[in-house]
Amino acid sequence: MTHTLPILKESAIARLQHLLEKEPEGAHFRIAVKAGGCYGLQYSFGFDQEIKPEDQTFVVARIPLVIDETSLPFLEGLEVEYVDEMIGSYFKFNNPNAASGCGCGSSFSI
Repeated sequence: MTHTLPILKESAIARLQHLLEKEPEGAHFRIAVKAGGCYGLQYSFGFDQEIKPEDQTFVVARIPLVIDETSLPFLEGLEVEYVDEMIGSYFKFNNPNAASGCGCGSSFSI
């Protein structure tokens, strides 16, 4: 089955490349969806070196990306950008699959 991979905006690519330089060799950026948050589902992300049997691996804009099979359908077409504002810096997720979400953007429902 072909999936529409997450889109990493230039701001996210630049930040992830910077962060990957500090990670051990072979690190991947892992994005997952977990139960929780104020809308029922929340994003989980970070760097990981372990690839599990249920993981799908991709390279998106030169960033090694890992998504588990369960999370993949929830992340179809996801856009990830890095926002740097006076009040703070953060990764912002724009998910076309989300029916609603919280103000902070880390929790959503389908």
